Amino acid sequence: MFQGLRTVIYHVEDLQKAKEWYSKALKIKPYFDKPFYVGFNVGGYELGLDPDMGGVKQGNAGVAYWGVPDAKAAFKKLVELGAKSHSAVQEVGDDIRVATVTDPFGNVLGIIENPHFALKNGR
Repeated sequence: MFQGLRTVIYHVEDLQKAKEWYSKALKIKPYFDKPFYVGFNVGGYELGLDPDMGGVKQGNAGVAYWGVPDAKAAFKKLVELGAKSHSAVQEVGDDIRVATVTDPFGNVLGIIENPHFALKNGR
């Protein structure tokens, strides 16, 4: 039934500031940039920014973990860019490291360094 992660959407009050912050954090520009939605292609997956805050409690959602080659370096860079530590980098077994930060817009952003993960068939 499930084919894997496709899109993660973060709700933000200030779309322009969020777009600028995520452009710096991801080191890419959005591929889709409209007043109602901004989308980034992150390694074949979508990170979306939605300015519609109706019915959304800031930061009250599940956490998506984005793959990174070095969790400590990624965590440090995100904090330098203005994110706040939510949970520090920790090893959870088998050389897998995870951490979370709270972006400047109240969303919890997860990062994971997993040397065992590989996409199958590019899907």
